[in-house]
Parts: sequence; C-alpha cells; structure tokens
Amino acid sequence: MSSHNVTPRDIWVARRELEPLIRKTPLVVSPSLSERVGASVYLKLENLQETGSFKIRGAANRLLHLTDEEKARGVVTFSTGNHGRAVAHVARELGVRAVVCLSKRVPAYRIEAIRRLGAELAVVGECQDEAEEYANRLREQQGMTMINPFDDPFVIAGQGTIGLELLADLPEIGTVVVPVSGGGLIAGIALILKAADPSIRVIGVSMERAPVMFHSLRAGRPIHIEEEETLADALAGGIGLDNQYTFGLVQRLVDEMTIVSEADIAGAIAFALEEHGMIVEGAGAVGIGALRFGKAQHLAKNVAIVVSGGNLDPGTLLRVVRELDGETRE
Repeated sequence: MSSHNVTPRDIWVARRELEPLIRKTPLVVSPSLSERVGASVYLKLENLQETGSFKIRGAANRLLHLTDEEKARGVVTFSTGNHGRAVAHVARELGVRAVVCLSKRVPAYRIEAIRRLGAELAVVGECQDEAEEYANRLREQQGMTMINPFDDPFVIAGQGTIGLELLADLPEIGTVVVPVSGGGLIAGIALILKAADPSIRVIGVSMERAPVMFHSLRAGRPIHIEEEETLADALAGGIGLDNQYTFGLVQRLVDEMTIVSEADIAGAIAFALEEHGMIVEGAGAVGIGALRFGKAQHLAKNVAIVVSGGNLDPGTLLRVVRELDGETRE
C-alpha cells in the first residue's frame, strides 16, 4: 500500500486477509423506515460485529501488517472506546502487547470492556486529543507502533470492506448513510462504492454536539472544537490538525454531511429497540435518526444505513426509553 493513498485494490486485499477475524454482518430491511422515506431502507448491522462495532475491521487490518519487530515492541492507541476494544481484542489474538489511552470522558463500561480483553489502560486527560498526546509520548519513549483510530491507510481499507459487503448484498444500492467521527469509516466505504459507481450517493451523519469533521469541511481544513457530552460518545474527539488521509478523502468523496440532535439520537436508539429488537449505541444510531427525522436529502430507491455499533450501557438505554416514554405520556 502506498504511504500516501488508499485504493480500491487495498480494500479487496483487506477483505481476503480479514476473513478469519471478522464477521460478514447482516443487511436487513427496515419496513418502518422504508415506509417513512418512500424508499427501500436497509440496515447494515455492524453492531453484531466481533467486539460490538465496525472498528475491528480497521484495527485488525493494521495489526495484521505489523512486522515481527513491531509486534515485539507492542502497540499503542487512543480511543473513545470502540477502537480501543477492537485493538485489545485483535492484539490478544495475535499475542501482541497493547496499551490503550482513553480520556476521562470515556464511559466506565467502555473502559471495563477493554480491561477485560487484557490490554493495558491509561486513562488520561479531559478529551481525546489529550489521550492522543499521551499515546504519542508512549510511542516515542517505548518504540511502540501507533494504531491510529481512523487516519491510517490500513484502517481505512479495513473499514472499506463494509462497502464490499454492501455491494455483494445490495448491488442496486443508490445511497449509503454512514456515521462520521474521524472519517475512517466513511472514507473507506465511499472509496469502494464510488469506484463501483460514482453516482452512488454517500451521506455522512454526525451529532450536533461538537461535530469536528462537519465543521472542518465547512472551514476547508481540519479544525479543533472542544468536546461536549453526547449520547453519540463514540463519535466524540478531533480529526487531528495534521490529518493526512481521511479529511481529504471525505472532502473528495462524500456528497452530503448532516447532523442530528440529541433528541433525534435518543429516538433512533428507541426505534432500533422497538422496531428491530436491537441494542444500538448512540453513534450507531445517528443514521437511523437522520432518516427518521428528515435530516438527509435526495435519497435513492435503495438506501443502506451503517449501524456502526451496539456497545450501549444498559443504564443509558433505560434512561433513553424512560424519557421518551414520559414524553409520549405527556
């Protein structure tokens, strides 16, 4: 793989190499959403993936390309939870030492899930940027390899394998709706779908509270925004002021970026539970929220929503359902 770009070929290679480590996740129709928007709407269930999110695809693809020397020195990463969990899982499978750096904002249940997988944890700083700074210090001091959550060609190619599965299961796909944080997921999916057919429309969705990629695209360059509390906590954090890969790919390949409110996200979490019997985390529900509440434009006849993860704290789920139930009764 070139150090400067990611190609569709890289995604095909990743598909072959990842086969033993990941699940090919189901694509299911959503009758209620289909009726609401007047199109055939499908859900790509990455919440059923190993470790509960799509992140294992990119993490595994990067870890599989470590040299023996890099494996011996170990890996370090920073995360809002799901990427750290994926790195910990794959590192354990490969027998590689892993250190995961998280900010104090990361919910306790996400931290505990990583701890159970045997990774070393460093909970530092008030935001992901500070956790990243600490991870970089460890990398320099101990000669470890950084497993970037999004801005890495192997990670982008790994996430792009979702696009290959979408094309296999729904060749007539016309629109894909994808959660956006650092941009690795949407960059990989957009790259392979646009290679198959440039007319496929790619829509990115972020939360209203500190959507860094959304505002960076408007500014024309990566910018910094203070993190805020959000139900979509896995989408929190920056894209890196020195972003090398994802910002440019998103800028070039994504047709529309939209944002959803906390109420939209809560409604989407409840919808996934009520209509599909699925637990979907806030970050994984933003695409559902965008369609349910009219935040995405110009949908084709066949729409796929990437449900990116299902690692939701039971307490948060109960709170969301109770609050919505209270609103309904009022």
